[in-house]
This record gives sequence, C-alpha cells and structure tokens, in this order.
Amino acid sequence: MNSKTFLTVHAAIYGVFALALFFVPALMWPMYGLELNDQYALFLSQHNSIFLGGIAAISFLLREIEQGLVAKKLFKGLLVTNLLGVVITLYACFTGIFVGFGWSDPAFFALLSFLSYAQYKKVQLG
Repeated sequence: MNSKTFLTVHAAIYGVFALALFFVPALMWPMYGLELNDQYALFLSQHNSIFLGGIAAISFLLREIEQGLVAKKLFKGLLVTNLLGVVITLYACFTGIFVGFGWSDPAFFALLSFLSYAQYKKVQLG
C-alpha cells in the first residue's frame, strides 16, 4: 500500500471512531462491555474524540507527504500511537474492563501498528 492510501485509510478509521465516540458513545461503549452511567463518563468519551480526531486530521492532511525524514518520523509516531493502543486495550481486555467486542480493539491496533511499521520501513531517506 502506498503512503497516500495508508494515510487516507488511517485518517478515515480514526475519524469514524472520533465521530462515533463523540456523537453516539452510549451506542458504542456497551459493545465493549462499558457503561456510561454519568455525565462525567460521557464527557470523557467525547474528550477522547479530540485526540482521535486530531490523529485523523494529521493523517489526512499529510497524506501526500514526500519521502524523507519527516515522513519517516510521521510513520514512527503513528506506530508508537498504535502500539500504545495495543498495550492499553490488551490491558482492558485482560483485566475484564473490555469484554465482547472489546477484544477487537487490540487486533485493530495491532493491524494498524503493522501497517504503520510497513510504511516506516518503506520510506527512503535522502
């Protein structure tokens, strides 16, 4: 997959989740075994959308990035972000916080980590 396609797909995935967790968190979180039982939990879900939407925007706006050091650093940053997603969501699964559909999250982040790593390795420096 070329960088433009990867970044477009990456942006779309993060953007969809940002919108879903902002506008319909009461529909999303129960699939993962979580309850939003007060206004603070609802706000935290919506607050999380800031970061998901930001990653989506960065990926989308840089989708035509040229080969070089900046591209390499972008893909390394996305790799770190997605690896953090693997670790944190695995923690949620193993401790019983995420159940049901929640087990899809570590797999999802692992796939994005693999794709980020593949893009990172493809970047040619100078």
